[in-house]
Amino acid sequence: MERFQSYYARMTAIGSYVPNRKLTNHDLEQMVDTSDEWIVQRTGIRERRISEPTQYTSDLCVAAVQDMMRRYNKSVQDVDMILVATSTADFPFPSTASIVQAKLGISPATGALDLSAACAGFVYALHTAHSFIASGLHRKILVIGADALSKITDYTDRTTCVLFGDAAGAVLIEREEREERHSFLSYHVTTEGEGGVHVYQTRIADRLHGVELQDTKLLVQNGREVFRWALRTVPEGVKAVVGKSGLTLENVDWFIPHSANLRIIEPLCERTGISMDRTLYSLEYFGNTSAASIPLALDLAVREQRVKPGDHALLYGFGSGLVQAGLVMRLQFDPQAEVPRPL
Repeated sequence: MERFQSYYARMTAIGSYVPNRKLTNHDLEQMVDTSDEWIVQRTGIRERRISEPTQYTSDLCVAAVQDMMRRYNKSVQDVDMILVATSTADFPFPSTASIVQAKLGISPATGALDLSAACAGFVYALHTAHSFIASGLHRKILVIGADALSKITDYTDRTTCVLFGDAAGAVLIEREEREERHSFLSYHVTTEGEGGVHVYQTRIADRLHGVELQDTKLLVQNGREVFRWALRTVPEGVKAVVGKSGLTLENVDWFIPHSANLRIIEPLCERTGISMDRTLYSLEYFGNTSAASIPLALDLAVREQRVKPGDHALLYGFGSGLVQAGLVMRLQFDPQAEVPRPL
């Protein structure tokens, strides 16, 4: 019989990947009735990356893990769980995590699991990984947030096609012996399931909460309702998760919200009192990358040497569900063995 004991956990390494192909605002001007000025003013986005037709979410995941392994001189052959947060799985089943296991040649003696929480998925995956390690059941977990949203974006709808891009971010979570190096300080999660009708994609059911859904396999979003919900609820969640950590907002070095839209991020900062110069996001050149947006924003800051060991970061995801997940953590990455390659 396994004995359960509480263990510490630390995020030891990070990597990311974006496809090579760029889709600029000027490209979109040729596709829909829009303009570079309109997109930048309303979203803060100038470019987004688009995967190739035969490049899927699992491929993005593998490339992000390889970037992490190269930079930190890490092996993933001994991970005992793979968690992939995504809304664009290669298939309904098998899981993308199991495909990643095969493509990376990881030992069959590992678990593999997909998590579906849209733009909050990466934080939910961290919550799950920490719980697995804290319980003593696992020692080393690969956590990936990845989405290939271009596969489900309607490029005739100017309200959504200007937003989304493809990317992946990967981290290693490992058992840690010393409390002062423990990464995870507090969590906050919420669900308002009746709001699921405001952001959804292909389905088996044709109605949700009595609402007839559009007959499409593409992403459908009521941006105005998501905007209102986020501004109404996220500031309360931010304050709640920081309060649980024992810190104050002034003690938080970095705020990393889901990179949904600059028109959401800026008022969130105003309502929480967190300055924009302490806020990390990945919108301008990568767009809204859903589950990848938070690890991508964090890794961009790591690449630019903006974050320091011991910094406190507030990660906050929110999106389809409608769900939220917040996490306050202490950043304690291992030293990098190789300079990151440009994205």
